[in-house]
Amino acid sequence: MPGDPRHIDTLLAIMGRLRDPDAGCPWDVQQTFATIAPYTVEEAYEVADAIQRGDLGDLRDELGDLLLQVVFHARMAEEQGAFAFADVVAAINDKMLRRHPHVFAGASVADADAQLASWEAIKRAERADAGGADTSAVAGIARGLPEWQRALKLQKRAAMIGFDWPGPAPVIEKLHEEIEEVRVEFAALASGDEDARDRLEDEIGDLLFVCANLARHARVDPGAAMRRANAKFERRFRAMERLASGDGVDLATLDLDAQDAYWNRAKSEEKRG
Repeated sequence: MPGDPRHIDTLLAIMGRLRDPDAGCPWDVQQTFATIAPYTVEEAYEVADAIQRGDLGDLRDELGDLLLQVVFHARMAEEQGAFAFADVVAAINDKMLRRHPHVFAGASVADADAQLASWEAIKRAERADAGGADTSAVAGIARGLPEWQRALKLQKRAAMIGFDWPGPAPVIEKLHEEIEEVRVEFAALASGDEDARDRLEDEIGDLLFVCANLARHARVDPGAAMRRANAKFERRFRAMERLASGDGVDLATLDLDAQDAYWNRAKSEEKRG
């Protein structure tokens, strides 16, 4: 059964009480936009994690935690006389209506790609109307995003004006080129060239940027791909520990070859399972 929409009023009242300087929670009262921002980002990642795990019960709870972050920020803004939660809702309502003329204003788009192009065009117009002097195709991409996500946005914006690889094959070629450049800088560093450390960071950045580009061409979210890779590594590493413990062995006391043997056993077990 759907919840009572009046519950949002209860949540707003709870936040108001928590932020009360006299009768509220001391921790909540002392928070600022800056101190709460990391929690907001963390809650967004926990939403993504629940989605990846397919756990709708957790997703409900994590969405609630994320909503609390919105309410928290809105409450602090209201205390400063800037805006309130109702203004946040009104702003997103207006934006959705404005950016979907094919749904709400009789316009038409051929497909999802055309709709995305229309969305970006509307955003550019909004920035121009707001007096934004930056007319670049890559203007307005938030610098607070995780860098892999910002890389994707930069690449997508550039692709919208035709600056893009024609397919994955040349991206893979570029990936090999960047790997070789990383190898060269590692060799330079090993030879005593301390300036290579800065160049190595630059080359690894290029390598990661190309990896993000390859993921984009594959229509794979690099964040989701990394979450899967992390989960796989953690699952197999725990299996290594379990196997070693079953043999009466402390994994930390083994050399790399012996540890790698347990890794291969863990992989084999996983495939059989």
